[in-house]
Amino acid sequence: MHGLDPPLTEDDRPLIPAMLRGLRCQCPACGQARMFDGYLKVHDTCPSCSEDLSHQRADDGPAWLTMFVTLKTLLPLMVSVMFRWDPNPVLLFAVFASLLTGLSLFLLPRFKGMIVSIQWSRRMHGFEDENGRQH
Repeated sequence: MHGLDPPLTEDDRPLIPAMLRGLRCQCPACGQARMFDGYLKVHDTCPSCSEDLSHQRADDGPAWLTMFVTLKTLLPLMVSVMFRWDPNPVLLFAVFASLLTGLSLFLLPRFKGMIVSIQWSRRMHGFEDENGRQH
């Protein structure tokens, strides 16, 4: 704590609302504007509240989470379909490759938004407050 600065509280930047905003690809601070400029490029600042988002470092986290969720979801489903109905392998591949691609494209920006929002909420990677304090 520096001088007369008030202490930070858990409610200063609540984690759960920030994560939910990130999953909706919205600014973690205001929830009013889209976080992305395109498919995965994060705006440097929020178009609505001017929150600085340039500090984000999502790196490989969203891709890892996307692969983890899609494979853990679709692989058991594919194996059960394969053993239960014994479909043509080409049909099985076509259906599950399409599902995997679609689910990955859907989840990747949402997981990136969630990770950026977690970083913002926990004041990681330059998301400190104006006095340089971290949570």
